[in-house]
Amino acid sequence: MPSKKPSEPFAVVDSLLAAFATNNRINEFLIRAVPDDAWRAAPAGGKGRTIAAIAAHMHNVRGMWLKAVAKETAVPDKLERDTCSKEETIRAMEESRQALEAVLRSALESDGRVKGFKPDAGGFLAYLLAHDAHHRGQISMLARELGHPISQSAMFGMWEWGSR
Repeated sequence: MPSKKPSEPFAVVDSLLAAFATNNRINEFLIRAVPDDAWRAAPAGGKGRTIAAIAAHMHNVRGMWLKAVAKETAVPDKLERDTCSKEETIRAMEESRQALEAVLRSALESDGRVKGFKPDAGGFLAYLLAHDAHHRGQISMLARELGHPISQSAMFGMWEWGSR
């Protein structure tokens, strides 16, 4: 009887960082799906953020965390909520994702601590994912309220993590 090849152990760190990268691609997918007329449209009553401002906030919060937890890391430029384009936002979010990935990898491959965030690197990653997901929901709802809903195929497409 032939012997079985030992399987490689599950690479937890790589898997977690791949999920963070997929999360960012889902952000990009949503931003590209936002109808152009909705990107800067003012919310009903003129109160609250535009979709562009929400997307800028998502990136800018990442920069805030980089300043707090990785002072030695180059922080990507802040986005201006009133002028950022979709493409500029997508590029900036990828830059902040890469910078945060380096922080997460370092923490996950060492003692699991992220200086300035409690409890640990797993909690920090969960926070980052939850923050993005919360704002993706806001963007989707706001686009609908503005009369420019995200297409049904894009709404379902945000859940296709295996192909994104």
